[in-house]
Amino acid sequence: MAKKDWIKGAIKKPGSFTAQKDRYNRAHKGKNLTTNQFANLVLKPTSKFSRKTKQRANLAKTLRKVR
Repeated sequence: MAKKDWIKGAIKKPGSFTAQKDRYNRAHKGKNLTTNQFANLVLKPTSKFSRKTKQRANLAKTLRKVR
């Protein structure tokens, strides 16, 4: 039980990364990225996303492994 408790503390704003992905998809017409694809795009070394977005992408990829 204690292993899952860190998830509640790690997610300060639930759904914010998915909302950001949706805004990105709307702004770039023709792109329909999944959350995992968007996380990979954000985490590329040449990406210009903010530090907070990169942290959220890292957390999203980590939570995919937990399932």
